[in-house]
Amino acid sequence: MAENTTMSNFESEDTQKDKYLTFHLAGEDYGIEIEYVIEIIGILNITDVPDMPAFIRGVINLRGKVVPIMDVRSRFGLEDREYDDRTCIIVVNIDGTEVGLVVDEVSEVMDIPETNVEPAPKTSKNTEDSYIQGMGKVNNDVKILLDVHKLLFSGEMKALTETLEEE
Repeated sequence: MAENTTMSNFESEDTQKDKYLTFHLAGEDYGIEIEYVIEIIGILNITDVPDMPAFIRGVINLRGKVVPIMDVRSRFGLEDREYDDRTCIIVVNIDGTEVGLVVDEVSEVMDIPETNVEPAPKTSKNTEDSYIQGMGKVNNDVKILLDVHKLLFSGEMKALTETLEEE
Protein backbone atom coordinates (compact mmCIF):
# COMPACT_ATOMS: atom_id res chain seq x y z
CA MET A 1 0.00 0.00 0.00
CA ALA A 2 2.83 2.42 0.84
CA GLU A 3 4.32 1.72 -2.58
CA ASN A 4 1.18 3.03 -4.29
CA THR A 5 1.25 6.23 -2.22
CA THR A 6 4.87 6.86 -3.16
CA MET A 7 4.12 6.25 -6.82
CA SER A 8 1.17 8.66 -6.69
CA ASN A 9 3.41 11.36 -5.23
CA PHE A 10 5.90 10.94 -8.07
CA GLU A 11 3.09 11.03 -10.62
CA SER A 12 1.64 14.23 -9.16
CA GLU A 13 5.08 15.88 -9.20
CA ASP A 14 5.51 14.89 -12.86
CA THR A 15 2.16 16.46 -13.77
CA GLN A 16 3.66 19.91 -13.05
CA LYS A 17 6.83 19.33 -15.08
CA ASP A 18 7.02 21.57 -18.16
CA LYS A 19 3.80 23.40 -17.19
CA TYR A 20 3.77 27.18 -17.12
CA LEU A 21 1.14 29.72 -16.15
CA THR A 22 1.17 32.24 -18.98
CA PHE A 23 0.17 35.87 -18.70
CA HIS A 24 0.23 39.13 -20.65
CA LEU A 25 2.29 42.13 -19.69
CA ALA A 26 2.62 45.21 -21.91
CA GLY A 27 1.68 43.29 -25.05
CA GLU A 28 4.12 40.39 -24.48
CA ASP A 29 3.46 36.84 -23.30
CA TYR A 30 5.31 35.55 -20.25
CA GLY A 31 5.27 32.31 -18.30
CA ILE A 32 6.22 31.10 -14.83
CA GLU A 33 6.53 27.52 -13.68
CA ILE A 34 3.17 26.35 -12.35
CA GLU A 35 4.78 24.61 -9.37
CA TYR A 36 5.32 28.01 -7.69
CA VAL A 37 1.76 29.29 -8.21
CA ILE A 38 -0.55 29.10 -5.20
CA GLU A 39 -3.52 30.97 -6.61
CA ILE A 40 -4.70 33.73 -8.91
CA ILE A 41 -6.85 36.51 -7.47
CA GLY A 42 -8.31 39.77 -8.65
CA ILE A 43 -6.91 43.07 -7.45
CA LEU A 44 -7.52 43.62 -3.74
CA ASN A 45 -7.03 46.68 -1.57
CA ILE A 46 -3.25 47.18 -1.48
CA THR A 47 -1.88 48.90 1.62
CA ASP A 48 1.06 51.21 0.91
CA VAL A 49 4.21 50.55 2.91
CA PRO A 50 6.75 53.40 3.25
CA ASP A 51 10.40 53.02 2.19
CA MET A 52 9.78 50.17 -0.24
CA PRO A 53 11.23 49.91 -3.74
CA ALA A 54 8.99 51.52 -6.41
CA PHE A 55 7.94 48.15 -7.84
CA ILE A 56 6.52 47.03 -4.47
CA ARG A 57 2.99 48.40 -4.44
CA GLY A 58 2.46 47.44 -0.79
CA VAL A 59 0.88 44.49 0.97
CA ILE A 60 -2.47 42.73 1.03
CA ASN A 61 -4.21 40.76 3.74
CA LEU A 62 -4.84 37.37 2.17
CA ARG A 63 -6.91 35.30 4.60
CA GLY A 64 -5.03 36.70 7.59
CA LYS A 65 -1.57 36.55 6.02
CA VAL A 66 0.31 39.69 4.96
CA VAL A 67 1.58 39.23 1.39
CA PRO A 68 3.85 41.77 -0.37
CA ILE A 69 2.67 42.81 -3.83
CA MET A 70 5.12 43.35 -6.70
CA ASP A 71 3.98 45.12 -9.86
CA VAL A 72 5.82 43.16 -12.56
CA ARG A 73 5.44 46.02 -15.08
CA SER A 74 7.27 48.32 -12.67
CA ARG A 75 9.86 45.62 -11.86
CA PHE A 76 10.72 45.47 -15.56
CA GLY A 77 10.83 49.26 -15.92
CA LEU A 78 7.72 49.33 -18.12
CA GLU A 79 5.17 52.14 -18.19
CA ASP A 80 2.53 51.94 -15.45
CA ARG A 81 -1.10 51.46 -16.38
CA GLU A 82 -4.37 51.59 -14.50
CA TYR A 83 -5.51 48.31 -13.01
CA ASP A 84 -8.71 47.03 -14.60
CA ASP A 85 -11.02 44.03 -14.38
CA ARG A 86 -8.47 41.87 -16.27
CA THR A 87 -5.57 42.76 -13.93
CA CYS A 88 -4.68 39.84 -11.65
CA ILE A 89 -2.42 39.02 -8.77
CA ILE A 90 -0.56 35.71 -9.14
CA VAL A 91 0.35 34.54 -5.65
CA VAL A 92 3.56 32.49 -5.73
CA ASN A 93 5.48 30.65 -3.02
CA ILE A 94 9.24 30.41 -3.34
CA ASP A 95 11.11 28.70 -0.52
CA GLY A 96 8.30 29.49 1.93
CA THR A 97 7.99 33.16 0.92
CA GLU A 98 4.67 34.23 -0.59
CA VAL A 99 4.58 37.20 -2.94
CA GLY A 100 1.80 38.52 -5.17
CA LEU A 101 2.75 39.43 -8.73
CA VAL A 102 0.51 41.99 -10.46
CA VAL A 103 0.13 41.23 -14.19
CA ASP A 104 -2.07 42.72 -16.91
CA GLU A 105 -3.97 39.52 -17.63
CA VAL A 106 -3.60 35.80 -16.94
CA SER A 107 -3.86 33.57 -20.03
CA GLU A 108 -3.67 29.83 -19.43
CA VAL A 109 -1.57 26.92 -18.19
CA MET A 110 0.54 25.58 -21.05
CA ASP A 111 2.78 22.59 -21.62
CA ILE A 112 6.15 23.80 -22.85
CA PRO A 113 8.54 20.82 -22.98
CA GLU A 114 12.23 21.43 -22.26
CA THR A 115 12.96 20.64 -25.90
CA ASN A 116 10.95 23.77 -26.86
CA VAL A 117 12.82 26.10 -24.48
CA GLU A 118 15.76 28.06 -25.86
CA PRO A 119 18.28 29.88 -23.63
CA ALA A 120 17.64 33.56 -22.97
CA PRO A 121 19.27 35.81 -25.55
CA LYS A 122 22.56 37.39 -24.49
CA THR A 123 22.17 41.07 -23.76
CA SER A 124 24.45 43.83 -22.58
CA LYS A 125 22.93 43.42 -19.11
CA ASN A 126 24.57 41.10 -16.64
CA THR A 127 23.08 37.71 -17.57
CA GLU A 128 23.61 36.49 -13.99
CA ASP A 129 20.87 38.88 -12.85
CA SER A 130 18.49 38.28 -15.76
CA TYR A 131 14.96 37.35 -14.77
CA ILE A 132 14.58 35.38 -18.01
CA GLN A 133 14.91 31.62 -17.65
CA GLY A 134 14.41 30.93 -21.35
CA MET A 135 12.28 31.43 -24.42
CA GLY A 136 9.44 28.94 -24.83
CA LYS A 137 8.44 28.13 -28.41
CA VAL A 138 4.71 27.44 -28.73
CA ASN A 139 3.51 26.97 -32.31
CA ASN A 140 4.57 30.22 -34.03
CA ASP A 141 4.72 32.23 -30.80
CA VAL A 142 7.39 32.80 -28.17
CA LYS A 143 6.66 32.98 -24.44
CA ILE A 144 9.25 34.68 -22.24
CA LEU A 145 9.79 32.24 -19.35
CA LEU A 146 10.72 33.96 -16.12
CA ASP A 147 13.03 32.71 -13.39
CA VAL A 148 10.83 33.38 -10.36
CA HIS A 149 13.75 32.93 -7.94
CA LYS A 150 15.72 35.76 -9.56
CA LEU A 151 12.60 37.90 -9.93
CA LEU A 152 11.91 37.64 -6.20
CA PHE A 153 15.34 37.22 -4.63
CA SER A 154 17.64 39.66 -6.36
CA GLY A 155 18.74 42.97 -4.91
CA GLU A 156 15.99 45.06 -3.34
CA MET A 157 13.44 42.23 -3.34
CA LYS A 158 15.74 40.05 -1.24
CA ALA A 159 16.03 42.85 1.33
CA LEU A 160 12.24 43.24 1.39
CA THR A 161 11.53 39.55 2.02
CA GLU A 162 14.15 39.49 4.79
CA THR A 163 12.51 42.55 6.39
CA LEU A 164 9.05 40.99 6.28
CA GLU A 165 10.35 37.73 7.79
CA GLU A 166 11.82 39.65 10.75
CA GLU A 167 8.44 41.22 11.62
